[in-house]
Order: sequence, then C-alpha cells, then structure tokens
Amino acid sequence: MSTTVEAPARSVPRVGPSGVRGRLASPGALLLTCVLLFLLLAVSVVVAIGLGAAVVTPGETARYLWAALTGGRIGADESTTYQIIWQIRTPRVLLAALVGAGLSAVGVAIQAMVRNALADPFVLGVSSGASVGAVAVTVTGGLAALGVYAVSAGAFAGALVASFLVYAASASRGALSPLRLVLTGVALSLGFQAVMSVIIYFAPDSEATGMVLYWTMGGFGAASWGALPVVSAVVLLGLAVLYRHARSLDVLSLGDETAASLGVSPDRQRTSLLVLVSLITGVMVAVSGAISFVGLVMPHLVRMVVGTTHARVLAVAPLVGAVFMVWVDLLSRTVVAPRELPLGVITALVGVPVFITLMRRKGHVFGGR
Repeated sequence: MSTTVEAPARSVPRVGPSGVRGRLASPGALLLTCVLLFLLLAVSVVVAIGLGAAVVTPGETARYLWAALTGGRIGADESTTYQIIWQIRTPRVLLAALVGAGLSAVGVAIQAMVRNALADPFVLGVSSGASVGAVAVTVTGGLAALGVYAVSAGAFAGALVASFLVYAASASRGALSPLRLVLTGVALSLGFQAVMSVIIYFAPDSEATGMVLYWTMGGFGAASWGALPVVSAVVLLGLAVLYRHARSLDVLSLGDETAASLGVSPDRQRTSLLVLVSLITGVMVAVSGAISFVGLVMPHLVRMVVGTTHARVLAVAPLVGAVFMVWVDLLSRTVVAPRELPLGVITALVGVPVFITLMRRKGHVFGGR
C-alpha cells in the first residue's frame, strides 16, 4: 500500500493594503508616518533658516520667527540678524519646501498618467518647456499686462505646450507608448535647450543672460515673500486636487482598456490632469528654474515604503520631497559659500546613484519589474 505525502504548504507573507508589508500597512501607521514627516519638515525648516554665512541657533531662529509672526519686539542690536532670518532666508526655505512637495507630487501623477516609471517633468521636457516660456517672457517683456504674474503665465504656457507635444507625439494608433514617450520627451527637452541657447546668444545684455542661466540650472536665490502667495496657492490646491484624483490615477496606471471598463474616461482624465500638472510645473519653474530628478526619484522611494496606492503615495511623497529640497537648498548655499551651487547639480549628484540603485531592485518600480 502506497501512501501519499503532501508537501507542506509554503507560507506566504501577508501583504497589507496597496502591497505594503508589515506595520506600514495600517491607516494608523500611515498617519503616524505623515505626522513624523511633518515634524521632520518643521525641524528642517528651522535649522535651514538658521544656517548660512551668519549662523543662528535653532532656539534663536524660532524666537525670531515667533517675533515676526506675533509682532514681538526685537532689540536694536538684533535687527540685522532678524532681517536676514525673516526677509531673506525664511521665504527661500519655504519656497524650497513648496517646490520639493510640488515636484514630488507631479512626478507621482505623471508616472501614473503615462504608465512609465521613468517619467517626470524634467525627463518629459515639461520643465524645459516651462523654462523657455518663462525666459521668453522675461527677455522680451511679453504679457506685461499680467504684471507680476507674467513670468508664471509664460512658464505655464510653455509647460502646457510641452506636455501636449510629448503626449501627442507618443501616442501610437490611439495607444500611449511608454518607450516613445521617453524618447519624445528627451528629444523635446533637447529642442527646448537649443531654444534657450538661441535666447542666450541673442540676449540684449548680461543681465538677461544671467536670467536664462538661472532658469537652466535652478535655484532659489531670487526668492521673496512676494512670490510665496501664488506658489503656495497653486501647489497646495494642486496637491489637494491630485489627492482627490488618486483613484483615477490608480485606474489609469492599469491601462486605458481597464480604466474604460471601470467607468473612467482615460482621455478626459489624462487631459485634465495634464493641464493641472502643467500649471503646477509652470509656477514652480517660474520661481526656481528647472530642477531634475526630484520628481523622478522621490515617488519610487515612497512606493518602496508605503506601497503603490496613489492615495498613500500622494500623502507621503510631498512631505518627503519638501524635506529633501530644504536640505538640498541648504547644501547649495553653504558648501562653497559665499558662492552657490546650482540646485540641479546637487539633485543630479544625489538622484543618479539613488535611481540606479532603485532600478536594480525588484518589486518597487511603477509599471512592472
């Protein structure tokens, strides 16, 4: 008589919502993560505001900020330090946090919209298009009727044109080709860089040339309180709208046929999101120039921790991007002080090795292994 021996069942690790293993699978853990990241961001902002050519301790920095917010008194011998802290560094650091948050969220949205893990505003030429629009308005004096919003409007127009060009050129027989998308984006980015070179060549003076180079390399040297209201409104409202579209991004990432079967119109959703992404990118480029790798790398890092559901990713990615950009900006203005390194140099030095390391790992990249 023969007996059959069954092989023991192989244990399968339990996977929580959105493909997250372990303790980060619960909503409470996600909320705690967001709270801790927000506290880290607050500490990073205070530390970054206090560091520079004139070093101020975190405690003194907090005192100056509290005095500025509440109308507290500052001694006559502290007025210079107070002006440095409140008028120069604070708007710069806050702007860096907003741009970092916006770039990370836009990267998440673009990667889902086009189903390509290599997509981000810089790779797809959207940032370059926005830079051309901003520079063209600045050098030619166009859109003068819009006043202080002229540069942002020009950047938005450039980003929108670039987005629709890369999207239209990448569609093959009604379907979006991820490979064609990246190739088209790279080609358009090179084309926009050529346009920037032409603008530099024909720039009327050295000041205009400096503006062009500023938008090419990225930086927050021109940050001011006047720029914060528009950037804050667009980025924060944009983040809220993207979060409301989290389910649509989940569905779009599955493919157009699946999205249509689930009641989502891929073309309509993609078009509306494309306009929103272009608006956010244009406003950010208008104040910071084109900054690479943030929108590419941050979404991947976040997905490794919280999973691929976009409601979770969009809750965490902006905070991670904000913290990252605050510290990158701090490095850019302190490493070779009193000179500043272009932000794009530091983000590339950090982003390239991190991204190569991420791509060598399996199971985290959007769109497959």
